[in-house]
Amino acid sequence: MSNGSEYPLSGFRFQVDFKEQMLTNETEGGEVLLCSGAFSECSGLEVTMEPKSIKEGGRNWGAAQRMGAINFGTVVLKRGLTSTADLWAWFNLVGEGAYAQRLNVTITLFDQSGKGLFSWTLRKALPIKFKAPDLNASNNEVAIEELHLVHEGLSRAAAAVRQL
Repeated sequence: MSNGSEYPLSGFRFQVDFKEQMLTNETEGGEVLLCSGAFSECSGLEVTMEPKSIKEGGRNWGAAQRMGAINFGTVVLKRGLTSTADLWAWFNLVGEGAYAQRLNVTITLFDQSGKGLFSWTLRKALPIKFKAPDLNASNNEVAIEELHLVHEGLSRAAAAVRQL
């Protein structure tokens, strides 16, 4: 597995780190970086809450609104590079029905100078689609055309001070 020291690759502004949550004596420990990748596009960082309307007797000026279920969008990473085949191996384990570790995925946005601005963390992510590029000798393709991830939680934080 890669230690991530060669990332992000030049020309990309999103670095994606795939980390395993370590458990120690049934308590949460630290995270271990499994691999990193650089992607040119990221979409689907969204959270939607379904409101619940409650009609109350005697309340004629509309229904009361309460919080309902929260749903997370599918995150799509496009046109990426990684120096290992770990993402394919992870997807392949899921596709074959074998036990596959859910990973915490951190997506860090960098400015033009290479300073980390902020990051999003996907909790307990699982790959649901892996698309390789079309094989055409005349095209300038990348290693991963698309990687789709579902997850169980989304958080946003200021990025750690880190330079490209």
